[in-house]
Formats: sequence, structure tokens, C-alpha cells
Amino acid sequence: MLQKLKALLLRYYDALAYLFFGVLTTVVNYGVYLPCYNFLGLSAAVSNGIAWVVAVAFAFLTNKPFVFKSKDWSAKTVLPELGKFVSCRLLSGVLETVIILVTVDWLLWDGNWMKLFTNILVIIVNYFGSKLLVFKKK
Repeated sequence: MLQKLKALLLRYYDALAYLFFGVLTTVVNYGVYLPCYNFLGLSAAVSNGIAWVVAVAFAFLTNKPFVFKSKDWSAKTVLPELGKFVSCRLLSGVLETVIILVTVDWLLWDGNWMKLFTNILVIIVNYFGSKLLVFKKK
């Protein structure tokens, strides 16, 4: 029984690790967004932009070694990975910010709930972008 569980964990390690660190990245993202939006009174789109920068930095530093097992921290490896990572995240960040801008800043929907909804969408988009484009196995 224990061997089967271990085999399952190894088989789905990438997805499980990404989900775990995706949740942590969402916590970081929300931890920056909520004070900016609710306490500082910044617009939802601006709050989202600030939260995006912090969350992308956190995600890269955790996804590289723990999710995609990319252990080489030399500039020759890190700079292209970082460039591709930020490019992929920029695409999903723009998508998220446009959704937030339209639904919260313009349509006046609840900014806290829309942020949660868009984060779920972004986690899915970012997983496939990272797996297929950034940290693809050679």
C-alpha cells in the first residue's frame, strides 16, 4: 500500500508541487492585493499589478527548484528561464488585470471575490506555460 502511494506521489509530483506552490503564491498575491485594495484604497487594477510583481518573484524562486527541479543557478541558465517565466506570467498577468479592471473597477463587482476567481484561472494558465515553455525537460 505504501509503495503504491509513493509511486502515485512520484508520478504526479510536478502537478502536486505546482499546486502546493501555486496555493502559496496565491496567498502571497492575495496578501499584497488585499491591503493595497482594501486599506490603501488603490484601484483593483493597480493593487493587482503590485501583487503580481511580488507573486511572480516568489513563484519563480519556488517553482524553479522545487516544482520543475531546475537546479542550475548560473546566469547562463537563470536569465533565459527568468525571461521566459516573466513573459508567460506577463501574459496571464495582463489577462488577470484586464478581467479585474473590467469587472471590479468598471462594473463595480466585488474586488475580493473577483481576485480569487481570476487567481484560479491564472494558476491553470501559468502551470501549462511554465511546464511547456519555461522549464521544459530537455
